[in-house]
Amino acid sequence: MSDETTPSSGAAGTPAGPRPEPLRFFGTTWVEHDGGYAVRRVGVAAGSLVAAVAACFILRFAYQGLAIADVGTPVSVLVVVMFAVCSALAFRHTWEAFGRRPDPDRQAALRGLLAIGFVGSLLAYCFRSVTEAPGEGLVRAEYETAKERYARRTTRRTGNPAKAKKGRRS
Repeated sequence: MSDETTPSSGAAGTPAGPRPEPLRFFGTTWVEHDGGYAVRRVGVAAGSLVAAVAACFILRFAYQGLAIADVGTPVSVLVVVMFAVCSALAFRHTWEAFGRRPDPDRQAALRGLLAIGFVGSLLAYCFRSVTEAPGEGLVRAEYETAKERYARRTTRRTGNPAKAKKGRRS
């Protein structure tokens, strides 16, 4: 999240200070949990679960294609293990990305593995949607920090410190 602030426009009534980062499927409804936030969470959880189940059916058809092609047991086992391992790694990577910003270089290096393990990413998205909007904890912490920084920068001291020092000497 950037520390970008909006200038106070007075007439337009745009508040000054940091703006919350919108989340995919949720926009900024995560801030106050309004605007259909609960319905969106249920929808995202159900949608990602349905997509994961559909993906498993597609993978099953691919496995049946391997069986029809009679590629042999070692290849079939290797394909199943590959999808299982890649899905587990994709789940873990996606789950960790909800708590901290992923490293772009590592993300680029894992792109192929994450594409193969897309079922794990979908399941991580589904499970996280049960408790909160995916990524909400991270952006909420960043937003609160940005609001605190902004408040410290804009808080004005009362009185003139130079006059207070002169008053003590007398």
